Amino acid sequence: MGKAPFRESPWDHPPVPPALVLGGAVLAFSWAGPLVRLTDAPALAVAAWRLLFSVAFVGLVLASRRTGSGWSRLSARGWLLAVGAGLLLAGHFWTWIASLRFTTVANSVVLVSTQPLFVGLLSLLFLGERPIRREWIGIAVAVVGAGLIGWGDVAVGGTALLGDALALMGAVLAAGYYVAGRSLRQTLDLWSYVGVVYGVAALALTGAVLASPEVPFTGYGPPDWAVFLALAAGPMMVGHTGLNYALRYMRAYLANLAVLGEPVGATLIAWLLPAIAERPSWETVVGGLLILSGVAVALGVLRPGRSRAPPGGESAPEKGQRRKPLPEAGVPSRDVPPEERR
Repeated sequence: MGKAPFRESPWDHPPVPPALVLGGAVLAFSWAGPLVRLTDAPALAVAAWRLLFSVAFVGLVLASRRTGSGWSRLSARGWLLAVGAGLLLAGHFWTWIASLRFTTVANSVVLVSTQPLFVGLLSLLFLGERPIRREWIGIAVAVVGAGLIGWGDVAVGGTALLGDALALMGAVLAAGYYVAGRSLRQTLDLWSYVGVVYGVAALALTGAVLASPEVPFTGYGPPDWAVFLALAAGPMMVGHTGLNYALRYMRAYLANLAVLGEPVGATLIAWLLPAIAERPSWETVVGGLLILSGVAVALGVLRPGRSRAPPGGESAPEKGQRRKPLPEAGVPSRDVPPEERR
């Protein structure tokens, strides 16, 4: 008698609690802005080298594994989805970076921070994961907090509107990237997944740099290379990779809420670092508290009621209902991914 296909449930116990991993990811994400402030390299080059060094790190992990990659488990549809996720990630970086040329940093950050709303909508449409009322409330509170941070700096008219549109597009592209990752992570182990997605994004951004004569690809000084490496080691390998780890066990819109903690952490770091020393305004302080409160509500930490959220922040199915399995991105395997074995 043949064995049934493996479908890991979010109720299975992950080797490391996803909420703990997301906490580390937020800390790593928070260093991205301050690190970028320490280099004068063009933003597109910074993004490209950040991903190229990340691919090198992931390649070392894949080369050292005895089990090899899990790419053989992907179907043709799964490969298309993985390549699409990489292009979405590259597009997210490009549009968000480009928005900073036309609009204010505050407006750009506020608009790109709306991505949990788009993740929630896309999860409903493509994954069949319907956010419950508490989760929508938490998402809304967190986004309002992000909006308060940028209050008083609303750009109107001219090229500022183009920058606002690019930042909003960056949020939509990031949402697609996370939703695709939620589906792919049901089939691929962590390192195989990020190997494909980061690789595609790195190739796309490298091509964009080479196609831009005004953006040098090499010739940077040691401090710039140190920033590129730090961005890869921290915000990418710990931040993005940690969030991709959580996507196997948590709904995409819940995991994505961790991104809203980045402005809070980045503000504190920029305030405490003598080289930057940017004191936060009252809007930033109050907005940061709203963001943290919204994340806590959505994850069930501040949830009123009798029941508690299961490990990892996944919403419990109602009594008498069975959990609907996610659409598979490729051929499923009975083996738990190597990095998630005990």
